[in-house]
Amino acid sequence: MNRQRLAGAIAVGFGAMLAAQAGAAQPWTNPKFPPDKRADLLQAQMTADEEFSLLHGHTPGMMRVKPLMRVAGYFPGIPRLGIPDLWESDASLGVANAGRKDNDDATALPSGLALAATFDPKLAYDSGAMIGKETRQKGFNILLAGGTNIAREPRNGRNFEYLGEDPLLAGTLDGASIRGIQSAHVASTAKHFALNDQETGRMVASADMSPAAARESDLLAFEIAIESGQPNSVMCSYNRIDDVYACENPTYLNGVLKGDWGWQGWVMSDWGAVHSAAAATAGLDQESGEELDRKIYFDQPLRDAVASGQVSSARVHDMVHRILRGLFAAGVMDHTVKAGGLDTAADGEVAAKAAEQGVVLLKNDGGLLPLAASAKKIVVIGGHADFGVMSGGGSSQVIPAGAIRMKPPHGAPIWSSGVVFDPSSPLKAIKARAGGAAVTYVDGTDPAAAAAAAKGADVAIVFATQWASEAMDVALKLDDDQDAVVAAVAAANPHTVVVLETGDPVLMPWLDKVGAVVEAWYPGANGGETIAKVLYGQIDAAGRLPITFPASLDQLPHPVLPGSDQLVHGAQDANKPFEIHYDEGSDVGYRWYAKTGKAPLFPFGHGLSYTSFAYDHLTVKGGSTITVSFRVKNTGKRAGIDTPQVYLSAEPTRTQQRLIGWSRVALKPGESRTLSVTADKRLLADWDDSAHGWKLAAGDFKVFVGPDAATKALTGEAKVAGASLKP
Repeated sequence: MNRQRLAGAIAVGFGAMLAAQAGAAQPWTNPKFPPDKRADLLQAQMTADEEFSLLHGHTPGMMRVKPLMRVAGYFPGIPRLGIPDLWESDASLGVANAGRKDNDDATALPSGLALAATFDPKLAYDSGAMIGKETRQKGFNILLAGGTNIAREPRNGRNFEYLGEDPLLAGTLDGASIRGIQSAHVASTAKHFALNDQETGRMVASADMSPAAARESDLLAFEIAIESGQPNSVMCSYNRIDDVYACENPTYLNGVLKGDWGWQGWVMSDWGAVHSAAAATAGLDQESGEELDRKIYFDQPLRDAVASGQVSSARVHDMVHRILRGLFAAGVMDHTVKAGGLDTAADGEVAAKAAEQGVVLLKNDGGLLPLAASAKKIVVIGGHADFGVMSGGGSSQVIPAGAIRMKPPHGAPIWSSGVVFDPSSPLKAIKARAGGAAVTYVDGTDPAAAAAAAKGADVAIVFATQWASEAMDVALKLDDDQDAVVAAVAAANPHTVVVLETGDPVLMPWLDKVGAVVEAWYPGANGGETIAKVLYGQIDAAGRLPITFPASLDQLPHPVLPGSDQLVHGAQDANKPFEIHYDEGSDVGYRWYAKTGKAPLFPFGHGLSYTSFAYDHLTVKGGSTITVSFRVKNTGKRAGIDTPQVYLSAEPTRTQQRLIGWSRVALKPGESRTLSVTADKRLLADWDDSAHGWKLAAGDFKVFVGPDAATKALTGEAKVAGASLKP
């Protein structure tokens, strides 16, 4: 540092010290000023070293001198300027453990797919607000939440963190969750930007697809989430995009995120995802978990790049400004965190409500469910139902008090916490509701023993599990020999109910032999109670599938998982780079099945109720967009919840099925209600890369209303005026 800068820094520090001693409020502390102005005022007082201290942070568990708390990420504060320590916690499904002790309590939310199955933005907001509150109560002020990646690959080991395969559904719910989190004055991310659609080879794989396909699928989910949620940070992903690492990809960071979308927050890297100081010029603002990178690129290498002119000083100024602006916008600077006041019992009710509304009844032959009061002998089999419900692994792992950990299976990441079961026993909850019925439990490790126990029972309930985790992908099947257990039990007893606790779809070779199938996902805190409530009909089965369940691997766009010969959780140089050619483009999930004419095992949006519904009185109005109105009636004998969906089936220049809206409604027997859905114009348009914008063709647009993506209950069409839409 030259003498002039040193003298200036001393003067700034001395002046700030005198002002603090005199009790004078600094201008940047005025909450009436907008975040940008406050950031400018504060940044003007910072030395170069103080600015650079915000550009690279730590993985506390790898620090020589560890901070007071073990967290995912840590940035030391700048007390003289009122900048607090930045404590970052992993999240999405609760305030994650990050390697802390087992008694580090927190509330486990149900999986992202369970939340997505509710199709309910309010539940997403409430869940976000709850974990935002717990974040502050546990002493953190930045939450690495907001998993926005769509479930393009149904074997992705992190799908359970995300919100399904459709960009409108995922973006809408993720935006609501982020708003909830940030309502607690906690900065939240949206992650992992972008095209991070599988874990296999995630450090080296290149996701390759056309710009139009990306805009109409993966990027559209982020666009909607960022518009509605306004996250103060976005985390870029490990993978490459068109051979350029996502964290130094100027097309995506500068061009799309900051340019086209006008987003004003800061881009942080994933841990170990920085490869050069030049990433700053490409749009990366902050290096996270510096100990996991080959160098601390955003310290001396970045200083050297500025000195040589490779990176402009104006760019460094912008990086710091974006971070400060985000901290002011979130309220982190004005609301100091203080650990204490955690109430997981009350917070568990929030998690339970989300879980209850996300359970999906996939099959129910002959009204086997709800369980009849006349059942006198019930056998419960497998899934460790005697002590808890399964949860997903990885950085999002919440380990609540009383949780039971089992050894990680073969193929799990070496840093795995193991298979964690949340302490809510379905067996206990079933016994509490069984009245005078005899309820017995068999662990399900032996198909023959399970079949013998099931024979002669009034009903057999098999709990079947599939464990998924970050840093690994999964097969579309139940773990171990559970398919054989289900088949053996079903052969012994036709009144077999299968309760699935899975992180992804699974194939069901035994489906025709069982009476009922319930998808409970990873149901989180109070998950056992949730499952029992649905089985006994205390609540309606209200969930709808946010992801298609394939009938076979051959139905997938990529029957063989790309890079499946690679190590998943190896170091950056352990795997050979490879490319994933997403030739299916924006035809993800149900769109792919509609295009190919293949019939899945269960379509997107599917879910049975304990009552029945009918749709009529359709009207479709055109103009600048489409508005679809229709009536839904509860035609059954009990109250229930329905989620009718509205799809585009064809537009003037293209045939591609797209979800353009839905409405979730609770109805009493015989009650009806008229619902209305107006389409976002982008869902009717196609991305025109040559014009760098959305092109809405003029002409007839065909739509349908149905209970799922494969059922056209009502059809109609309307004329829409053509338009060019800015990105």
